[in-house]
Amino acid sequence: MESYLIKGILIGLLFGIPVGAVGVMTVQRTFRYGFRAGLITGLGSSVADCFYACIGAFGLTLLSDFLLKHQTIIHIIGGILVFTMGFRLLISKENKVLPKQVTGGLKMFLSSFVVGITNPAAILTFLFAFSYFEIKKQTEWFTSIQLIMGVFIGTYLWWGVLSMFVYFIKQKTKHYNFRYMNKFWGVILLIFSTSVFIKTLF
Repeated sequence: MESYLIKGILIGLLFGIPVGAVGVMTVQRTFRYGFRAGLITGLGSSVADCFYACIGAFGLTLLSDFLLKHQTIIHIIGGILVFTMGFRLLISKENKVLPKQVTGGLKMFLSSFVVGITNPAAILTFLFAFSYFEIKKQTEWFTSIQLIMGVFIGTYLWWGVLSMFVYFIKQKTKHYNFRYMNKFWGVILLIFSTSVFIKTLF
C-alpha cells in the first residue's frame, strides 16, 4: 500500500518541477511578500493538480471528456487571468517595504488555483504518469486516496523548496527595487499568457 503513496510523491515532484505561470507567481510573491505568500500560492496550484489527479486515479471519464472537450475556452480563461496579473504588475508603481503580516492570502490561493485548473491537458499528463509508474485504475478508494495524497505532497514539496530558495536569495540581497522587479515579472507573465493564446487559437 505504501508504494502508491511514494509513487504519488514522485509523480507530484515530476509534475510540479516545470516552472510555468504559477512558478513565476510564486517567485514574485515570495520575493515581494515573503515565504508564507509563496507557500499560499503554491498551495493553490497543488490543489488544482490534485483535482486532475483525482480524475485520472478514479477514472472519472465523463468529467475528463467534458473538460478536454472544452479545454480551448478554459485555456483562454486562464490566459486572460495571467495576462491581467502580468499587466497589473507591469503598471505597478509600488516600491515600499511591506509589513511582515501577509494579507490577501485567499486571493493568492484562488488566483494560483484558477491558473492551475485552467489546464485540462493535465489529465492526460497524469494518465501518462500513472501508466509509466504501472498504476492501473484502482477499485479501492483507500489506495487511490494514497496516490492523490502522494501527488499533493510531491507538488507542494516542490513549491515549498522553491519558496524557501527564493526567500533565502531575498535575505542575501541587500539592494533591490520592487518597482522594476514587478515590471520584470509582469513582462514574463505577459509572455506566458501570449503563448497560451497563440497555442490555443492557432
